[in-house]
Amino acid sequence: MKFMVSWSVDQDKWLPILEQWGSMTAEQHVDAGPGVTIVGRWHDTGGRTGVAIIETADASALYTYLGQWNPHMDMDVTPVLDDAEAATVARALTES
Repeated sequence: MKFMVSWSVDQDKWLPILEQWGSMTAEQHVDAGPGVTIVGRWHDTGGRTGVAIIETADASALYTYLGQWNPHMDMDVTPVLDDAEAATVARALTES
């Protein structure tokens, strides 16, 4: 299952989180733990916000990964569908 994670960082936590993020290796940036795959991540550094698409079948593993960042930012987690999955739902909803 895919999840959209949106985050927002308060101004007083912005520089410390930049320092932490900037000191991580490329491997650390993509390591979300066992059973969790980061599909993609996009940052609005001017607005101190961002969004990621994360795939996992294990919600506990997802929240374990997010828990390391939760002290630094507010996060919203929403289950999402890709185009093919959404098309399947659309067909099911419109069948007569």
